[in-house]
Amino acid sequence: MDRPIICITMGDPAGIGAEITVKALSDEKIYEGSIPVVIGSRAVINDALKFIPSNLNLNIIKSANEAKGEYGTIDLLDMNNIELTDFKYGEINAKAGKASIDYILEGIELAKSGAVDAVVTGPIHKEAINAAGYKYAGHTEIFAEKTDTSDFAMMLADEQMRVIHVSTHVSLRQACDLVKKDRVLTVIRLADMAVKKLGIENPRVGVAGLNPHAGEQGLFGREEIEEIKPAIDMAVEEGINAEGPVPPDTIFSKVRGGQYDIAVVMYHDQGHIPMKVTGFKYDDKTNKWSSVSGVNATVGLPIIRTSVDHGVAFGKAGEGRANEESMVEAIKMAIAFVPDN
Repeated sequence: MDRPIICITMGDPAGIGAEITVKALSDEKIYEGSIPVVIGSRAVINDALKFIPSNLNLNIIKSANEAKGEYGTIDLLDMNNIELTDFKYGEINAKAGKASIDYILEGIELAKSGAVDAVVTGPIHKEAINAAGYKYAGHTEIFAEKTDTSDFAMMLADEQMRVIHVSTHVSLRQACDLVKKDRVLTVIRLADMAVKKLGIENPRVGVAGLNPHAGEQGLFGREEIEEIKPAIDMAVEEGINAEGPVPPDTIFSKVRGGQYDIAVVMYHDQGHIPMKVTGFKYDDKTNKWSSVSGVNATVGLPIIRTSVDHGVAFGKAGEGRANEESMVEAIKMAIAFVPDN
């Protein structure tokens, strides 16, 4: 079987994106299952190669089909849009924000044209892209707009723990107002579809409540009665194996224990906090993160997009200390999403 072409957008040059990309591509297994193509800046990738011990070579290409796909060589589509003198590691910079958008837009166009099979995105900085004039809350919204997608959702995954969000980058007050039957039903459908694509034939979808104790039969709120439960019932009628509303303080233990394959969560932090508690591990003896795992995927797009589940980590950018675990997992999940892989 031909290896899928997976393009990796480098992320904000002032962050750890180039470093974790180079480190991830030091893993020979990535090349066994794919042909990785990096979209970024030659100057920044070359700099990362200087402070990361490796024997990797750089191959500058003009199109994805020129990629060698050989372990030991990084195939780079050089956007040539920023130099090391244009920014400082660890600082918000409009030029760096603009460069990170350029990489994303190129990746989207390559995926839409069929030149690559999936896009894996490195971390960007919201303030930097907004300073550059791009008023997006994050990757998810960029991909949805550029692919004309209306029904989409953010999914986070770390081994058997998977969550998918009804809402993400909005205030908590607004998030409560967005818990509506139609949207909850859409996300249940997307959850079922996404987990099936990962190879689980009959996914068990747990749906979280919004309120403490899932509303306690209306004592603590009526969203469960009026919006969430009706959506679950409609999903069940469609043949989806969905249950809930499940109290938010127990649903994640049930996912982790195998009762559910994925949890539908009602807002950003309801899903992000348990994911990062399980995937991010800090060692106070070494003052280092021993694990930074987890993958972010946008479900519902006409193209495949996965991402690291962390930010630009300005506090360690340019120092060679970044953990590439999430990038490796994001690439592997992208490969898994490609049909027949």
